[in-house]
Formats: sequence, structure tokens, C-alpha cells
Amino acid sequence: MKRYSQLIRHEGNSGLFDIIDMAILATLSGIPIHIHAEGLRGTGKTTIIRASRNIFPKIERIKGCDFNCDPKKPHCPLHRDLSPEEIEELGVEQIDMPFLEISHSAKKGTVVGSIDLEKLSSRENPQAALLLGTIPRAHRGVIFVDEINRLADTAPDIVDILLDVMGTKPGRIQIEEVGLPVVELPVQVSVWAASNPDEEPGPLEDIRRQLSDRFDFVVNVERPKDVGIVRRILEGYDQKEDIALEMKKVTGFLEAQKRLNESQVSDDLKTTLASLYVNFGLESIRGIESILLGARLRGALLGKSPDIKDVVYLARYALKHRTDGKNLTEILKNLENLNSRAPEPFQKTLNELSGKKTQSRDPQVKASDGKDKLNALQKIFSLFSRAIGGKTLTSVDPKNVDIKAPPHKAVPIKQLDVKECVKTEDELW
Repeated sequence: MKRYSQLIRHEGNSGLFDIIDMAILATLSGIPIHIHAEGLRGTGKTTIIRASRNIFPKIERIKGCDFNCDPKKPHCPLHRDLSPEEIEELGVEQIDMPFLEISHSAKKGTVVGSIDLEKLSSRENPQAALLLGTIPRAHRGVIFVDEINRLADTAPDIVDILLDVMGTKPGRIQIEEVGLPVVELPVQVSVWAASNPDEEPGPLEDIRRQLSDRFDFVVNVERPKDVGIVRRILEGYDQKEDIALEMKKVTGFLEAQKRLNESQVSDDLKTTLASLYVNFGLESIRGIESILLGARLRGALLGKSPDIKDVVYLARYALKHRTDGKNLTEILKNLENLNSRAPEPFQKTLNELSGKKTQSRDPQVKASDGKDKLNALQKIFSLFSRAIGGKTLTSVDPKNVDIKAPPHKAVPIKQLDVKECVKTEDELW
């Protein structure tokens, strides 16, 4: 399997790279981001997602905790009531940020958790205990579901669990087993998924719209269209991995995490997003929340304040699955207009920067410019005169213009009879 440093970025997949960067930063910062990569088979969606774990930063947990408890915010039944001193006594350790997968053969017990039969049948010390499933073990990490549209069609019970996990941030799961008390846990898990909407059973939003809406961003991954890019991809199989590049990405996430609290969206941008939600009749407010969070993450990664350009960039991914194509086009057009009206940065002239005053232009040059403009205007009037048949243009007094208006007052459409809705010009008079 390719490592992250062996992947080739191109125009068709660059959006997925960007969104994954944001999702890694968010997950590291304790904010789950759910992303869904769509595209034709063979476009590299799954390869990119799986290779991204090579750039996951490490996380700190209470030593030996299967629930990946954060020492500062323990959540599992074993550690949530411990004092800081007791946690310090247990010790902490650094582990790789979890990356686990849910397969199509998964059962509810393997995803959520079930009775630990080994401990239950122990001769020395039999006890009723839970065997953790994929989701609680992925706490503070990522769960990947490939071909999620097929899973939504064939495993509705697993989808119901994902809806609970993705419904709020953090999400929640409830483990229920006969003979054991019900265990409810908060879970801080980012769900990443991939699918091919052109294959059976079709796009996720048509199969389980509720699940589709849970994804913060949906990215369309396209095939490369450049011969040179395809050659680089083919040669990438023999390309050596670049661990230094991957470590540089990890360092970048750690630095961006420090900037995240300072990366705040302005009130003007919040008003713009609120207006989008109201004016374009968006059904789910999650799309606006995703853009808002995404702008902060993007600002932290790029080391700048979030602006309208970030909103324009993220809107296509946050709203693609939440509104129809026509409405999305209008939204993007509206945002582009706002972006084009953004004030350009003031730039001083070279003379001002050097402290010199701008000299007045030569009077002869000014006179020459005036003659050129006059000649141009005369030429335009000459062409216009020819176009109207050589007639002389005369000014008209508005008082002498005979203005005709309909003789009857307008009537609301609701008050019209069906036969009166369509009339000829003669009938109107």
C-alpha cells in the first residue's frame, strides 16, 4: 500500500487532500469532522484516505486505557471519576491517533461492543465485562467506511449507530448486553467514508438522506486529465517514501493546533452565512456550521484570518449534498460576487514609496490626449448617424411626447377569471 508521501496530488483530488488536512487538525483538537469522498472507481479515494494515517499526529492517553481516555478529560467508566493525582499515578503514554475501519461484514456487537466471553469464562476470576467495539476503541481518532452507500442499503442497524455517533459533537454510543448495566459513552470520532454514486445502490443521499446530511463535507474526486500526472502516478509505485515530508506535515498540524483558538470568523462573515441559510432556503443548518468550522480550521492551517475566499472554497463541499445543483450554483455565484466586491489592498506608487512627488504631465501631452478623445467621439457619432440612415439627431422635449398607458387599473391575478388570464392586445383596449 502506498504511503502518503508517494501520493500524487492533482486537480481532480486536491480538494480531498485539503479537506483531510482540515479533518486531521479538527480531530487532533477534539472536534470531529465527518467527510465523504465520492467519485468513480479507481480515482484513488480509498488510497488517499488510508494513506493519510501516515501523517496522523500522536495523542496522549491514560496508560493502558482501551477507551483512549484523555488524561485531562477522562470519559470511560474506569477513569472518569479519578482525580488528577490518581491519573498521574497511573501514568500517561503517547499512541498513534486511531484509524479503524468498519467493514460490510461488521455486526452490531463488533461495532459497539459486547460481553467479553474470555473474562466471563475465566476459572480464576470470572467477571462480567465488556469487549469494546470499533467505535469506542477509535475514540479521538478516525473510523473509515468504504462504499458507505452499500452499507446504508444493507446494514441499517449499523447506520443507526453511526447516526448517533455523528449526530452531535461529541457523539454518543449506548452498549446494552443482557446481565450488564447499560453503558453510555461520549465518543469523539471522525467518520470518513468513500463511495461511488454511479454504482448500485446509487448516491448516499438517495439511500439514507439523514446519514448523508451528517457528513460535514462531501468531496467529488475526479480522474487525472493530464498525461504527465498519469505518468507520475504510475511511476509512484517505484517512488521511495519520504518520511521527512510526512513528519513535516505532522509538525504543521501541531503548529496549526496552537493557532486554532486565535482563528475566529468575523461577525460580517457570520452574517453572510446566516443570510445564505435564510435567503436560499437551506434545509439543514449543519452545512452553515460546517463552513463556519471549516473556515477556522483553514485559517489555522494557512496561518491567516478566515475570509470570504475560505467561505467560497468550502461552500461547494459543505452544501453539495444538502441542496440541489441549481441552488448551489446560485449560492456560489452570490458568494463570488461578495468576493469580487472585497476591497483590494491599498498599494502605493513607486514615487510615493521613494518619497518623490508625482510630476505634472506635459501640457502638450494633455492637449494631444484631448484631441484624440474628441476625434474618437466624432467618429462614433458619424458611425451612429450612418446606422440610422443619415438622419439628423434631434432633441425631444419630454412634454411633447404622447405617453400611452392602459386605460384600466391593474387587478390582482387572484381576482381574475380563468378566461381573463390570457387576452389579445385588441381585447385589452
